[in-house]
Amino acid sequence: MNRRAPKKRYPPAPLPGGDSALINRQIGKYELMRKLGSGFSSTVYLAHDPFTQRDVAIKIASPDVLRDPDKGRIYSQLFLNEASLVGKLNHPHIVQIYDAVVSETACYIVMEYIAGGTLERHASPSQLLPVDRVVELIFKCTRALEFAHRLDITHRDIKPANILMTSERDIKIGDFGAALTGLSRIAQVGAIGSPAYMSPEQVQELPLDHRTDIYSLGVVLFQLLTGHLPFQAEDQADLVYRIAHEAAPRAASLRPDLPPALDAIVARAMAKEREQRYQNWQDLAQDLANTVLLGLLPNARHDFPESERFHILRTLPFFTDFSDAELWEVLRFAQWRRVAPGDLVLHEGDPGNAFSFVAAGQLTVSKGDTPLDVLCHGDCFGEMAVLNRQVSTRSADVIALTESDIVTISGKALEQASDACRLHFYQGFIDVLVNRLNIANQRLAGA
Repeated sequence: MNRRAPKKRYPPAPLPGGDSALINRQIGKYELMRKLGSGFSSTVYLAHDPFTQRDVAIKIASPDVLRDPDKGRIYSQLFLNEASLVGKLNHPHIVQIYDAVVSETACYIVMEYIAGGTLERHASPSQLLPVDRVVELIFKCTRALEFAHRLDITHRDIKPANILMTSERDIKIGDFGAALTGLSRIAQVGAIGSPAYMSPEQVQELPLDHRTDIYSLGVVLFQLLTGHLPFQAEDQADLVYRIAHEAAPRAASLRPDLPPALDAIVARAMAKEREQRYQNWQDLAQDLANTVLLGLLPNARHDFPESERFHILRTLPFFTDFSDAELWEVLRFAQWRRVAPGDLVLHEGDPGNAFSFVAAGQLTVSKGDTPLDVLCHGDCFGEMAVLNRQVSTRSADVIALTESDIVTISGKALEQASDACRLHFYQGFIDVLVNRLNIANQRLAGA
């Protein structure tokens, strides 16, 4: 089969010299288009994969660094480390690693290309994001890092430059080259990571666990809220000493209008002693979500921010077996609305091809003048219109008794969901129907 060569859509850029693999602006099967950035040990290019017909980012190791007698082994190991994660970090808020080559003639990592820049540009006093937006983005970071932790992966280099923005309210965490994994705990010490974001145990070269990432994310949260780092110094030695021995300032000391609850979250995440920090990602995520749920943030949106939506779905029994990735998928196609007492949610005889969940409040179900049931938090209704395609009309009225939050999913959206997500929905429907049957049998037995 003939495959047309992809069009080059960007002007050519100079490539690093001395590497014959790059002479024709191609490495492996990938066509290099332009340089995105460079650092001490590598250069990142925008490239095109002619087989999948998608743009990718390729991080290419600097040949000079790899040949360095002192640092070459360390940076080769970092590339091997990241290469070992190909296909493992499948999460909506983690940059995907598609491919990797680590050999004597070529050393590169092929990743998902994110065009939106990083959080680094919002870490200065003049470019701060709204507080509720910061909370939402950091909440998503906690979900991604908890996912990595469940795979026994500690990132070890969390900073704004490694958190990429896919939109104004969405992020992906990248650069797992410095990560510690359960299979390889080598290189826990040494100059790995960014000193300003390191935990006290990391700068002291002590054994690390996920709580070092919790500390680093706390520093990122501090900086995104205040525009300043908690510790600053004229040289690295002084910075390391301050991180290891001095108490971090409170974020509210630099920004007095911060809600006390949020200031407390930052302080706990950055506690100098590991035992005083958040001990797991779930507790940190819960506290961040509560600042939204309890209305503690200034100028927060009155609709449903994604952090709140995720938390709501996670608390519904129907979604207990859904993975984080599947819940984020549900967030993409679910419709959210708030109804007032007395509002008609479903009308008997009306056509319909959607089902709903009660996220908050109470609703009554009736047929004619006969009340049938009261729906409360977590209850599912309307699913028969999706399960029974022969009957596409509503069989009862559903009316709000109190102000209620409703999550609705259309049958069409469900059909387009991933296989794993759709399977969990049908398993949940079976549980709902079995539970209703048991309740009906109990009522008959007591009649």
